[in-house]
Amino acid sequence: MSAAIVAKAADALLAAERTGEPCTPVRSLLPRGDIDSAYGVQRLNVERGLAAGRRIAGRKIGLTSPAVQAQLGVDQPDFGTLFADMAVPDGGTVAAGRLIQPKVEAEVALVLKADLPHRECTVADVIRATDFALAALEIVDSRNADWDITIVDTVADNASSGLYVLGGTPVPLSGLDLRAVRMTMTREGAAEPVSTGTGADCLGSPLNAAAWLASTLAAAGDPLRAGDVVLTGALGPMAAASPGDRFEARISQLGRISAQFAKEGHTA
Repeated sequence: MSAAIVAKAADALLAAERTGEPCTPVRSLLPRGDIDSAYGVQRLNVERGLAAGRRIAGRKIGLTSPAVQAQLGVDQPDFGTLFADMAVPDGGTVAAGRLIQPKVEAEVALVLKADLPHRECTVADVIRATDFALAALEIVDSRNADWDITIVDTVADNASSGLYVLGGTPVPLSGLDLRAVRMTMTREGAAEPVSTGTGADCLGSPLNAAAWLASTLAAAGDPLRAGDVVLTGALGPMAAASPGDRFEARISQLGRISAQFAKEGHTA
């Protein structure tokens, strides 16, 4: 794959983010099914972010839930980079126009106290390296028009990252069974929950997802480090967000977390 084609796809995604106008799905620019090239596009835009002064805060795992895979028509997990300027405070508001076509999902976040450098990372390695878990919301977004994506489109687009919200109550893993946590997410004013799921819906356990990510990144020479935030993947289906919406998720043993979207014309 030529550097020029990778740069063209990266440019299209950056232009969409800057203008708020989604681009034609970038798979049209890349070889069919070429995930390595898609990660090349992602890396280029991460490098551009770093050059512009952004700070990496951690990583996210995407497409861990069968329900989300079914929603998007993909069949394997992926990963992206979390920047510090993507964080929204618990209970905070997403400014109108900050994202293009946002969706919300509830997750378990892990915060690391040690590096995970092994190419064959085990769940035990993840447990030893984790300082605490937090309830989290990921507000995903797509720069590709109409969420018309394959695995190539979402990988290139930083795993469809948008923003994220971390809860403020750290919970140590000792005695915590992340497979068994239960999640319910509501939209204010809706009669029924918009998403439900369990820890087992995330690759069998959020710890399995974290071990997969750690192994994958270590093999690529870019391992998870102490202090990193790891969003381990959705516990249930995504819910589309509209201006004025407020979402709250309850994750058993980890607490509640919420975010709202400003009405049209509001910037905060």
